[in-house]
Amino acid sequence: MSGDDSEEEFDFNDSYLGTPPWDIGRPQPVLVELEATGVIIGAILDVGCGTGENALHYAERGHSVLGVDAAENAISKAREKAKNRGLSDRVRFEVHDAFDLASLGEKFDTITDCGLFHVFNSEVAVAYGESLNTALKPGGRYVMLGFSERDGRIGPSTNEAIIRRAFGEGWKIDEIRETTFETTDPAMYNHHALLAVVTKAN
Repeated sequence: MSGDDSEEEFDFNDSYLGTPPWDIGRPQPVLVELEATGVIIGAILDVGCGTGENALHYAERGHSVLGVDAAENAISKAREKAKNRGLSDRVRFEVHDAFDLASLGEKFDTITDCGLFHVFNSEVAVAYGESLNTALKPGGRYVMLGFSERDGRIGPSTNEAIIRRAFGEGWKIDEIRETTFETTDPAMYNHHALLAVVTKAN
């Protein structure tokens, strides 16, 4: 879902018939660091989880994790990984709409998002933020890693203004900083990214 027609036409489900360039076969290093330093804690919801590498890492670290994605092919691969790694008791994967997180009927300490927020324009990002609010406990954190528009790269990207609009009243923005997003195709993505850490007000 996006404000850009070309992005709306892109079929993320079909992209998982193969291995898309953002699926690197391991968790994103910046998210590994944030879990290790106690920013990502407790029961975790990973929205736009893809084939599950970040969610599986959290589970390996002892967290209870739910990964959701709209792409059925991605969820199928994530479930197979969980089974093969003996993590099915710690992590679940479900096909679910990121704009209807309330219907999960669960509250989480942390929500992580690697590569979903950046496909939304400002207006859609606000609606997404409202959905996130329904699934976070008071004082819980939303952690987002997405491609930055810094170099005008072709493809989805975001900026600080969109992030700040999406997380206004009822949220506290703890951090927005530049970082990197690893992919398997440097010709397609230049790796410039933004990391945002946002806390839901009590």
